[in-house]
Amino acid sequence: MTFAPHIRQQGQSESLAVLGGRLCTELVDVTTDLAALDSDGFWAVVLPFEGIPTCARFASIRAARPWPGLPWSGPSSAAWSSSLDQASFVSGVETIRNEIANGDVYQVNLTRRLRARMPDQGGRAGSSNKISSKNAASQDVAALGAALALGNPAPFSAVVRLPAHGVQVASASPERFLSRSGSRICSSPIKGTAATANGFLAKDRAENIMIVDLVRNDLGRVCEWGSVTVPSLLNVEQHPGLFHLVSTVEGTLRSGLGWSEAIEATFPPGSVTGAPKQAALESIARLEPGSRGIYCGAVGWVDADRVLGDLNVAIRTFWVEQGFLHFGTGGAITYDSDPIGEWQETELKARHLLQVAVGTAQL
Repeated sequence: MTFAPHIRQQGQSESLAVLGGRLCTELVDVTTDLAALDSDGFWAVVLPFEGIPTCARFASIRAARPWPGLPWSGPSSAAWSSSLDQASFVSGVETIRNEIANGDVYQVNLTRRLRARMPDQGGRAGSSNKISSKNAASQDVAALGAALALGNPAPFSAVVRLPAHGVQVASASPERFLSRSGSRICSSPIKGTAATANGFLAKDRAENIMIVDLVRNDLGRVCEWGSVTVPSLLNVEQHPGLFHLVSTVEGTLRSGLGWSEAIEATFPPGSVTGAPKQAALESIARLEPGSRGIYCGAVGWVDADRVLGDLNVAIRTFWVEQGFLHFGTGGAITYDSDPIGEWQETELKARHLLQVAVGTAQL
């Protein structure tokens, strides 16, 4: 197996990842070539929705322990702004409904990016108060990851900090994008969100089944004929502050194929694009200002030696970029969508996570 040359990391002590209950340190190398995931070693993987992947191999892998550093100190609640305001988001929903009525698409995931400037020199953004320079270290994305682990525990949480490569991510994702155990691969799309376990609408179930069909098709591109199955459909899962409908699709990877081919066939995740996927991506490009960044991409780990790995869908995810803390929120739009209701769903999904990031959540 050959792949692109690795880039030797300088200042290795600054880099770390917390993935699948493991603390990864002693960075060995970094590559953008997904074929490396079928070589050897333990890898942290960050796949932006648009852009170049980052695969980082670490030498030291051990059980993660509670965060030993200072508590997270994030931007104030007043510091956040949205790439789409309510009127613009509602207009986007109405546009998608028209596209569906015209037969151009069946479902589109419409999102918006929230951002807040990171505090400068120990000051909290949006506030005139200053904190000590010692406490400025608590703006570390690893501290945010620890705060999320307490305030919003999630089955596919992840922290990846690679300062020299511009990657600083803390994810509290509830959703599996792609896992692998030998030749077996699996995806568990989430579609359908409600404030209560019995609050799901017919629209939520239709959203989920539509994306299950899309994921079946994606996996079928790289799996053995007849091996793709749906072992669970429309399971109700409880997460902090809300409930989701979750289904699982799995199959057997064809001989000779690996991570690179599996990701190429299935990325970006169907649950955060829509159906048909290409038409949905074109609609997203027209309606969303700017790129999604890491949001709606994937973050996770690969143990190449044991042919194991698990990548999340990078929702409920924060990342630091150009001095700002970013966070995305959105939802699937179908013809039955209520525009105001869809806006309110994005608020519901963001509310608790932003409370954690600001430091006002009850932990």
